[in-house]
Amino acid sequence: MADSLHDATPHYYSGNKTDSINGSLIWIPDSLRKDVAILLRGKGKVVRTYSADGDEKVIANGDTVPLIIRHKNLGRFDRGLFNYLFLPKGVWNFGLTASYGEFSTEDLQLLSLISDCDFSGQTFSIKPSISYTVRNNITLGLRLGYTSTSGNLSSFGVDIDEDMSFDLHDIRYRSQSYTAAVQARQYYGLGRKSRFAVYNEVELAFSSGNSDFDRPFSGEIKKTHTTSSDLRIAFSPGLSVLMVKNVSFDISFGVFGFYLHNEKQMVNGESLGNRFTSGANFRFNIFNINFGLAVHI
Repeated sequence: MADSLHDATPHYYSGNKTDSINGSLIWIPDSLRKDVAILLRGKGKVVRTYSADGDEKVIANGDTVPLIIRHKNLGRFDRGLFNYLFLPKGVWNFGLTASYGEFSTEDLQLLSLISDCDFSGQTFSIKPSISYTVRNNITLGLRLGYTSTSGNLSSFGVDIDEDMSFDLHDIRYRSQSYTAAVQARQYYGLGRKSRFAVYNEVELAFSSGNSDFDRPFSGEIKKTHTTSSDLRIAFSPGLSVLMVKNVSFDISFGVFGFYLHNEKQMVNGESLGNRFTSGANFRFNIFNINFGLAVHI
Protein backbone atom coordinates (compact mmCIF):
# COMPACT_ATOMS: atom_id res chain seq x y z
CA MET A 1 0.00 0.00 0.00
CA ALA A 2 2.88 2.36 0.81
CA ASP A 3 4.42 1.86 -2.61
CA SER A 4 1.17 2.69 -4.36
CA LEU A 5 0.92 6.01 -2.52
CA HIS A 6 4.25 7.10 -4.01
CA ASP A 7 3.38 5.93 -7.52
CA ALA A 8 3.41 8.80 -10.06
CA THR A 9 0.32 7.41 -11.79
CA PRO A 10 -2.87 8.36 -9.90
CA HIS A 11 -5.35 5.61 -9.10
CA TYR A 12 -8.92 6.49 -8.32
CA TYR A 13 -10.93 4.29 -6.05
CA SER A 14 -14.63 4.15 -5.45
CA GLY A 15 -17.00 1.69 -4.02
CA ASN A 16 -18.02 0.92 -7.60
CA LYS A 17 -16.26 -1.74 -9.60
CA THR A 18 -13.13 -0.54 -11.43
CA ASP A 19 -11.78 -1.37 -14.86
CA SER A 20 -8.18 -1.42 -15.99
CA ILE A 21 -6.26 -0.29 -19.06
CA ASN A 22 -2.76 -1.72 -19.42
CA GLY A 23 -2.60 -2.31 -15.70
CA SER A 24 -3.78 1.20 -14.71
CA LEU A 25 -7.02 1.44 -12.80
CA ILE A 26 -9.71 3.88 -13.91
CA TRP A 27 -13.00 4.71 -12.29
CA ILE A 28 -16.09 4.70 -14.51
CA PRO A 29 -19.56 5.79 -13.43
CA ASP A 30 -22.12 3.06 -13.74
CA SER A 31 -24.10 5.15 -16.24
CA LEU A 32 -21.12 5.26 -18.68
CA ARG A 33 -19.63 1.80 -18.22
CA LYS A 34 -21.34 0.30 -21.26
CA ASP A 35 -20.51 3.21 -23.62
CA VAL A 36 -16.87 3.36 -22.52
CA ALA A 37 -16.45 -0.40 -22.93
CA ILE A 38 -17.75 -0.20 -26.51
CA LEU A 39 -15.48 2.78 -27.22
CA LEU A 40 -12.38 1.00 -25.91
CA ARG A 41 -13.07 -1.96 -28.18
CA GLY A 42 -12.95 0.42 -31.17
CA LYS A 43 -16.61 -0.06 -32.01
CA GLY A 44 -17.98 3.26 -30.81
CA LYS A 45 -17.84 6.96 -31.72
CA VAL A 46 -16.49 9.75 -29.54
CA VAL A 47 -18.86 12.30 -31.09
CA ARG A 48 -22.50 11.37 -31.13
CA THR A 49 -24.05 11.87 -34.56
CA TYR A 50 -27.13 14.01 -34.87
CA SER A 51 -30.16 12.73 -36.71
CA ALA A 52 -32.70 15.41 -37.58
CA ASP A 53 -36.31 14.76 -36.69
CA GLY A 54 -38.34 15.59 -39.76
CA ASP A 55 -41.54 15.74 -37.70
CA GLU A 56 -40.25 18.27 -35.15
CA LYS A 57 -42.56 21.27 -34.71
CA VAL A 58 -42.02 24.86 -33.59
CA ILE A 59 -44.43 27.67 -32.73
CA ALA A 60 -44.35 30.66 -35.12
CA ASN A 61 -46.91 33.48 -35.17
CA GLY A 62 -49.12 31.52 -32.82
CA ASP A 63 -49.20 28.50 -35.13
CA THR A 64 -47.43 25.16 -34.99
CA VAL A 65 -45.27 24.63 -38.09
CA PRO A 66 -42.60 22.06 -39.05
CA LEU A 67 -39.00 23.00 -38.27
CA ILE A 68 -37.70 21.24 -41.39
CA ILE A 69 -39.34 22.07 -44.72
CA ARG A 70 -39.55 18.98 -46.88
CA HIS A 71 -38.60 19.12 -50.57
CA LYS A 72 -38.77 16.39 -53.14
CA ASN A 73 -35.30 15.05 -53.89
CA LEU A 74 -34.87 15.57 -57.63
CA GLY A 75 -31.28 14.34 -57.69
CA ARG A 76 -29.99 10.80 -57.77
CA PHE A 77 -28.58 10.95 -54.24
CA ASP A 78 -29.97 12.23 -50.97
CA ARG A 79 -27.18 14.39 -49.55
CA GLY A 80 -28.80 14.71 -46.16
CA LEU A 81 -29.25 18.49 -46.36
CA PHE A 82 -32.21 20.07 -44.59
CA ASN A 83 -34.09 23.29 -45.27
CA TYR A 84 -34.79 24.66 -41.82
CA LEU A 85 -37.56 27.15 -41.17
CA PHE A 86 -36.32 30.76 -41.47
CA LEU A 87 -39.45 32.79 -42.26
CA PRO A 88 -42.83 31.23 -41.39
CA LYS A 89 -45.91 31.76 -43.51
CA GLY A 90 -47.84 34.96 -42.80
CA VAL A 91 -44.88 37.26 -42.02
CA TRP A 92 -44.66 40.74 -43.57
CA ASN A 93 -41.17 41.88 -44.55
CA PHE A 94 -40.10 45.51 -44.94
CA GLY A 95 -36.67 46.21 -46.42
CA LEU A 96 -34.54 49.22 -47.30
CA THR A 97 -31.35 49.52 -49.33
CA ALA A 98 -29.70 52.95 -49.56
CA SER A 99 -26.34 54.28 -50.67
CA TYR A 100 -24.64 57.65 -51.10
CA GLY A 101 -21.19 58.45 -52.40
CA GLU A 102 -19.06 61.42 -53.39
CA PHE A 103 -15.80 61.45 -55.31
CA SER A 104 -13.47 64.19 -56.50
CA THR A 105 -9.92 64.65 -57.71
CA GLU A 106 -7.80 67.74 -58.17
CA ASP A 107 -4.40 68.34 -59.74
CA LEU A 108 -3.88 64.67 -60.58
CA GLN A 109 -0.65 63.90 -62.44
CA LEU A 110 -0.08 60.45 -63.89
CA LEU A 111 3.39 59.92 -65.40
CA SER A 112 3.35 63.57 -66.52
CA LEU A 113 0.74 62.71 -69.17
CA ILE A 114 -2.29 64.10 -67.36
CA SER A 115 -1.42 67.72 -66.78
CA ASP A 116 -4.62 68.71 -65.01
CA CYS A 117 -7.74 66.95 -63.79
CA ASP A 118 -10.56 68.50 -61.80
CA PHE A 119 -13.55 66.20 -61.47
CA SER A 120 -16.29 65.83 -58.87
CA GLY A 121 -19.38 63.68 -58.70
CA GLN A 122 -21.93 62.08 -56.46
CA THR A 123 -24.46 59.28 -56.57
CA PHE A 124 -27.48 58.47 -54.44
CA SER A 125 -29.75 55.43 -54.43
CA ILE A 126 -32.66 54.30 -52.27
CA LYS A 127 -34.70 51.11 -52.71
CA PRO A 128 -37.56 50.35 -50.29
CA SER A 129 -39.33 47.01 -50.55
CA ILE A 130 -42.25 45.12 -49.06
CA SER A 131 -43.01 41.41 -49.30
CA TYR A 132 -45.26 38.77 -47.79
CA THR A 133 -44.33 35.21 -46.84
CA VAL A 134 -46.85 33.22 -48.86
CA ARG A 135 -45.37 29.87 -47.76
CA ASN A 136 -42.72 28.88 -45.28
CA ASN A 137 -39.41 30.38 -46.53
CA ILE A 138 -41.02 31.74 -49.74
CA THR A 139 -41.83 35.45 -50.17
CA LEU A 140 -43.45 37.55 -52.90
CA GLY A 141 -43.12 41.31 -52.92
CA LEU A 142 -42.68 44.68 -54.57
CA ARG A 143 -39.59 46.88 -54.70
CA LEU A 144 -39.35 50.55 -55.69
CA GLY A 145 -36.16 52.43 -56.43
CA TYR A 146 -34.74 55.85 -57.17
CA THR A 147 -31.20 56.56 -58.36
CA SER A 148 -29.54 59.91 -59.02
CA THR A 149 -26.05 60.53 -60.41
CA SER A 150 -24.22 63.74 -61.27
CA GLY A 151 -20.70 64.60 -62.38
CA ASN A 152 -18.77 67.73 -63.27
CA LEU A 153 -15.48 67.73 -65.20
CA SER A 154 -14.12 71.26 -64.90
CA SER A 155 -10.81 70.52 -66.58
CA PHE A 156 -8.87 67.57 -67.95
CA GLY A 157 -5.63 67.88 -69.88
CA VAL A 158 -3.29 65.37 -71.52
CA ASP A 159 0.15 66.47 -72.72
CA ILE A 160 2.18 63.74 -74.46
CA ASP A 161 4.32 65.94 -76.72
CA GLU A 162 3.99 69.11 -78.73
CA ASP A 163 1.95 67.39 -81.45
CA MET A 164 -0.26 65.26 -79.17
CA SER A 165 -2.04 67.22 -76.47
CA PHE A 166 -5.64 68.13 -75.74
CA ASP A 167 -7.79 69.37 -72.92
CA LEU A 168 -11.45 69.09 -71.90
CA HIS A 169 -13.42 71.47 -69.74
CA ASP A 170 -16.91 72.39 -68.55
CA ILE A 171 -18.46 68.95 -69.09
CA ARG A 172 -21.48 68.09 -66.97
CA TYR A 173 -23.57 64.95 -66.61
CA ARG A 174 -26.79 64.35 -64.67
CA SER A 175 -29.11 61.34 -64.60
CA GLN A 176 -32.00 59.97 -62.61
CA SER A 177 -34.11 56.85 -62.87
CA TYR A 178 -37.13 55.23 -61.23
CA THR A 179 -37.67 51.49 -60.84
CA ALA A 180 -40.60 49.24 -59.96
CA ALA A 181 -40.04 45.51 -59.57
CA VAL A 182 -41.86 42.34 -58.60
CA GLN A 183 -39.66 39.82 -56.84
CA ALA A 184 -39.86 36.29 -55.47
CA ARG A 185 -37.40 34.92 -52.94
CA GLN A 186 -36.87 31.42 -51.56
CA TYR A 187 -34.86 30.94 -48.38
CA TYR A 188 -32.93 27.88 -47.24
CA GLY A 189 -32.42 27.89 -43.49
CA LEU A 190 -28.98 26.74 -42.35
CA GLY A 191 -29.68 25.78 -38.76
CA ARG A 192 -32.19 24.98 -36.08
CA LYS A 193 -31.89 28.42 -34.48
CA SER A 194 -33.07 30.22 -37.67
CA ARG A 195 -30.22 32.74 -37.59
CA PHE A 196 -28.66 32.17 -41.03
CA ALA A 197 -30.17 31.46 -44.44
CA VAL A 198 -29.13 31.57 -48.07
CA TYR A 199 -31.65 32.55 -50.69
CA ASN A 200 -32.23 32.86 -54.41
CA GLU A 201 -34.13 35.87 -55.70
CA VAL A 202 -35.85 36.29 -59.06
CA GLU A 203 -36.87 39.81 -60.00
CA LEU A 204 -38.84 41.32 -62.89
CA ALA A 205 -38.07 45.04 -63.00
CA PHE A 206 -39.13 47.99 -65.14
CA SER A 207 -37.20 51.25 -64.98
CA SER A 208 -37.49 54.62 -66.67
CA GLY A 209 -35.14 57.57 -66.52
CA ASN A 210 -33.42 60.43 -68.26
CA SER A 211 -29.98 61.99 -68.45
CA ASP A 212 -28.40 65.26 -69.59
CA PHE A 213 -24.90 65.59 -71.00
CA ASP A 214 -23.53 69.09 -71.62
CA ARG A 215 -20.19 69.86 -73.27
CA PRO A 216 -18.63 72.71 -75.28
CA PHE A 217 -18.56 72.18 -79.05
CA SER A 218 -17.44 74.74 -81.65
CA GLY A 219 -17.67 77.55 -79.17
CA GLU A 220 -21.17 76.60 -78.00
CA ILE A 221 -22.64 74.31 -75.35
CA LYS A 222 -23.96 71.12 -76.91
CA LYS A 223 -26.77 69.62 -74.81
CA THR A 224 -27.72 65.97 -75.23
CA HIS A 225 -30.88 64.77 -73.52
CA THR A 226 -31.55 61.02 -73.33
CA THR A 227 -34.68 59.22 -72.16
CA SER A 228 -34.51 55.48 -71.57
CA SER A 229 -36.61 52.55 -70.40
CA ASP A 230 -35.56 49.05 -69.36
CA LEU A 231 -37.19 45.70 -68.73
CA ARG A 232 -35.04 43.20 -66.85
CA ILE A 233 -35.22 39.72 -65.36
CA ALA A 234 -32.48 39.22 -62.78
CA PHE A 235 -31.35 36.26 -60.69
CA SER A 236 -29.51 37.11 -57.48
CA PRO A 237 -28.30 34.68 -54.79
CA GLY A 238 -27.72 36.06 -51.33
CA LEU A 239 -27.23 35.57 -47.61
CA SER A 240 -29.52 36.70 -44.79
CA VAL A 241 -28.47 36.95 -41.13
CA LEU A 242 -31.07 37.46 -38.40
CA MET A 243 -29.25 39.92 -36.11
CA VAL A 244 -32.09 40.25 -33.59
CA LYS A 245 -35.49 38.61 -33.41
CA ASN A 246 -37.21 40.62 -36.17
CA VAL A 247 -34.34 42.38 -37.98
CA SER A 248 -32.07 40.79 -40.58
CA PHE A 249 -29.06 41.92 -42.61
CA ASP A 250 -29.03 40.91 -46.28
CA ILE A 251 -26.32 40.78 -48.91
CA SER A 252 -27.00 39.75 -52.51
CA PHE A 253 -24.95 39.37 -55.68
CA GLY A 254 -26.08 40.07 -59.22
CA VAL A 255 -25.09 37.00 -61.22
CA PHE A 256 -27.03 36.85 -64.47
CA GLY A 257 -30.16 38.10 -66.17
CA PHE A 258 -31.88 39.23 -69.36
CA TYR A 259 -32.68 42.79 -70.41
CA LEU A 260 -34.47 44.90 -73.03
CA HIS A 261 -33.34 48.51 -73.37
CA ASN A 262 -34.74 51.39 -75.40
CA GLU A 263 -33.42 54.96 -75.50
CA LYS A 264 -34.14 58.16 -77.38
CA GLN A 265 -31.76 61.10 -77.79
CA MET A 266 -32.26 64.77 -78.50
CA VAL A 267 -29.46 67.28 -79.18
CA ASN A 268 -30.21 70.96 -78.53
CA GLY A 269 -33.93 70.22 -78.67
CA GLU A 270 -33.83 68.29 -81.97
CA SER A 271 -34.41 64.55 -82.23
CA LEU A 272 -31.26 62.60 -83.01
CA GLY A 273 -32.72 59.08 -83.07
CA ASN A 274 -33.54 56.10 -80.91
CA ARG A 275 -31.93 52.73 -80.26
CA PHE A 276 -33.21 49.37 -79.03
CA THR A 277 -30.91 46.72 -77.56
CA SER A 278 -31.33 43.40 -75.79
CA GLY A 279 -29.05 40.83 -74.29
CA ALA A 280 -28.12 38.57 -71.41
CA ASN A 281 -25.51 38.80 -68.68
CA PHE A 282 -23.98 35.58 -67.37
CA ARG A 283 -21.20 36.82 -65.12
CA PHE A 284 -20.51 37.94 -61.58
CA ASN A 285 -20.56 41.75 -61.35
CA ILE A 286 -18.56 43.15 -58.41
CA PHE A 287 -20.39 46.47 -58.85
CA ASN A 288 -23.76 44.79 -58.35
CA ILE A 289 -23.46 43.87 -54.68
CA ASN A 290 -26.40 45.01 -52.56
CA PHE A 291 -26.53 45.43 -48.78
CA GLY A 292 -29.75 46.03 -46.89
CA LEU A 293 -31.78 45.68 -43.71
CA ALA A 294 -35.18 44.03 -43.39
CA VAL A 295 -37.80 44.04 -40.64
CA HIS A 296 -40.03 40.97 -40.26
CA ILE A 297 -43.43 41.41 -38.61
